[in-house]
Amino acid sequence: MRPNFYSGTGLDRADRLRNDTAWLAERLDHPRSLFTPVWRQRSLFDLPPEAPPAGATPRAVFLDGAEALALRGISAQTVFLGIDEEDRAHFAVDISPVETPDHLPALAGRGHFSDLRNVGPLLPHQEGAILACARGMLYWHQRHLFCGLCGHPTESRNAGFQRSCLSETCGAPHFPRTDPAVIMLVHDGGDRCVLGRQKIWPPGMHSTLAGFVEPGESLEESVAREVEEEVGLVVDRVTYQSSQPWPFPSSLMLGFWARAPYQDLKVDEEEIESARWYDRAALRNSPEDEGFRLPRKDSIARRLIEDWLARG
Repeated sequence: MRPNFYSGTGLDRADRLRNDTAWLAERLDHPRSLFTPVWRQRSLFDLPPEAPPAGATPRAVFLDGAEALALRGISAQTVFLGIDEEDRAHFAVDISPVETPDHLPALAGRGHFSDLRNVGPLLPHQEGAILACARGMLYWHQRHLFCGLCGHPTESRNAGFQRSCLSETCGAPHFPRTDPAVIMLVHDGGDRCVLGRQKIWPPGMHSTLAGFVEPGESLEESVAREVEEEVGLVVDRVTYQSSQPWPFPSSLMLGFWARAPYQDLKVDEEEIESARWYDRAALRNSPEDEGFRLPRKDSIARRLIEDWLARG
C-alpha cells in the first residue's frame, strides 16, 4: 500500500544513539549533516509556494553543518530526526526567536518560509515527510517548556525526544505526544457515501467525517460515536484503511471506511455546517470549484474518497 503524504521519512530514527552525546556532538558539527530550519511552524522552500515562477516546483531547503552553525547559536531547539541511507544525520532547528529570518546571513537568498500545507503535495514524498516530522517535534517542544505536574521549567534530553523537569523534587520526564483522531468515509455498502463541510473550510470544500478519540474508547467505538453524533447514522461495519501523521498541529489521523444503512441524515449543525449523501458517479466528476470540491490532495480524507471511488 502506498504511504500517505507526510509519512515515510526513510530515516533510521536511531533511538540507540540518542543518548550518545559524543556521537551527537560530532554529527552536529559534521559538514554532511543536514538541518531542516523551522520558523514559527513554517518550513523553508527555495521558491515561494504561493507564487512560484511559471513551470517551477518549490523544493525544501536543507542546510549543511557549516551553514547551520550560526542558526544553532540562536535556535530555541535542535532535534535529531534520524540517519538517511547515505549515513547523513538529519536535524530540525527551530529559529522562531528570530523576527526576520531572511535577514540572517545563513539564510539570505536561500528561500522563503511557508506553511508546509501550501506545497506538500508537490514535494518528493520523503522531503514532505521529513519537514512534517521536524514541524511536529518542534511544535511539541514549544508547548512543553514547563512541567505539567509542578510548573517548573523543563529541558530537552535524549536528542530532543524527551523533556525533563528541572525541579529536584519532581524531575518528571515528558515525551512527544500526538493526538489520535479517527477519520472515516461513511458509505451505504453500495454507491453512496456521506460528505460534509465546516464553515471555516475553503469555499465548496467537502470532506469525510472526523473526530478525536476520547479516553476509554476503542477506535471502532470512536468512529461509531462520531458518525452518530454528526449525522445520526448507526454504523454496522468499520474497516481500517490507513493512517497519516498530520502535524497541523499534532494529530495522527486513523482512517476508516464505515458502513451505515442509507437513511436521512440528522446533521448536528454545532459540529458541521452541512452533510449529505453523494453518488459515486457524481463524485468521479467533481468540478473542483467553489461550488463543490473534494478535500486537499495531501490529506488522508482525499485518499479515503479516491480509494473508495476506485473500488466501485
